[in-house]
Amino acid sequence: MSRPSTLRELKATGYRHRSVKDELRDSMIARLRAREPLFPGIIGYEHTVEPQIVNAILSRHDFILLGLRGQAKTRILRALARFLDEWVPAIEGCPLNSDPLLPLTHHARLTLDAKGDDTPIRWLHRDERYQEKLATPDVTIADLIGDIDPIKAATLRLDYSDERVIHYGIIPRSNRGIFAINELPDLQPRIQVGLLNILEEKDFQIRGFPVRIPLDVAMVFSANPEDYTNRGNIITPLRDRISSQILTHYPLTRDQGMAITAQESWTDRRSGVEVRVPGFLRELVEEVAIQARKSEYVDQNSGVSARLTIALLENVVSNAERRGLTTGEKKVVARVCDLQAAVSAVSGKVELVLEGEQEGAMNVARALLGKGIKAVFSQRFPDAFKPRRARVRGPQPPEESESQAAAEYRPVLEWFSAGHHLELGDDLPQPEYAKALASVKGLGDLAARYLEPRDPDEHAVAMELVLEGLHQSSMLSRERTDTGRTGYKDMLKQMLSGLGDD
Repeated sequence: MSRPSTLRELKATGYRHRSVKDELRDSMIARLRAREPLFPGIIGYEHTVEPQIVNAILSRHDFILLGLRGQAKTRILRALARFLDEWVPAIEGCPLNSDPLLPLTHHARLTLDAKGDDTPIRWLHRDERYQEKLATPDVTIADLIGDIDPIKAATLRLDYSDERVIHYGIIPRSNRGIFAINELPDLQPRIQVGLLNILEEKDFQIRGFPVRIPLDVAMVFSANPEDYTNRGNIITPLRDRISSQILTHYPLTRDQGMAITAQESWTDRRSGVEVRVPGFLRELVEEVAIQARKSEYVDQNSGVSARLTIALLENVVSNAERRGLTTGEKKVVARVCDLQAAVSAVSGKVELVLEGEQEGAMNVARALLGKGIKAVFSQRFPDAFKPRRARVRGPQPPEESESQAAAEYRPVLEWFSAGHHLELGDDLPQPEYAKALASVKGLGDLAARYLEPRDPDEHAVAMELVLEGLHQSSMLSRERTDTGRTGYKDMLKQMLSGLGDD
């Protein structure tokens, strides 16, 4: 379908001017009535953040998203462009994208006076109407708003107060669109002051020369909550002019986190090795982030980004892929030892407090992996240390007693206490790996009962998770061997061997 190319053709279509915020509002109303997804790909915000964004748009508000890192703030801001009209007309050559019915600049007015209804029209796609700026300490007023161009003034022999000598910044050039500033507190206070009139009065001043141009811009921002950052603050007058303040958050449930990680991680490698990650291992990956978000070694004011689990899962898949390429196996299943080999994805994603720095980043990362394993193990398996309930008269609830829970693990623990030990590694081919685990008496039945693996390959991984869970629950000893493998032994004998001749 051809679009009008002149003002005369545009008028013939019955075109009427509409502000950006009216466009956003009308589009939101249409999508709500049609019950369409508002922000596809944004998981976990359907009943918390999304309704607040909808309210802000329906109120025609400028708004700010406040939240810790890795909470999809930037993605949400960029998704706002889908609520704009797909195409809008503008006067050809106008630096501020003037509406043909509402010329803003000298160039637009001059063109309309000279050509009238023959004024050429260009069409702006919605993707061109979203502009974004990352706030950094070196951002200047000239970058955002504009500056006087002395060369242009001298060439055209114009006074500095003439708008034709202005070199417009990114905000005026975003006229008839959405302009986003990420990490707003990082913007210097004197630069933040320059935004006040744009937000409220829609005019701006350059080097003391007032330029009253009614900009049509929807302003949106993102920031960490000011109490959570030492880099800067949002000045009070600016915060007062931002009409809606919306708080984002991390996934409220583990299932939401797993869905985000599965959506964002790159796991389809197409390298000739098919890597499969069992469901309980995906739970374990997500549990690492959950444990990091409540660890005393991690700075909770900085937050733990969803990028941690994404990077961790990708490293787990890569380690399994490496094993397949080395052993020549076409299909491999990710293992718990792959998770331990992927610890580098955790150490760089958390900001440590003083106690964490003293422990060391890698030690804290390994501790978080251990806590994640213990949490999943505790959720899936009975507690061997649970105290026995006192006996009372009357019918008893079907609850396991202490001896019953401990009996679940007795065959496995007795196998190790008889002097056996087990070595596992991420370099073992699947047949050797599964054979070694199957040699532990009672381990296969325990893993099958509580983890419900889908096939023999997953069953072997489930057995390794049981061993690691028993170690994290202080029922088995674990150590790294000289060959880089992991050895499991009886806890008591390991402790006694450490005493030596004493």
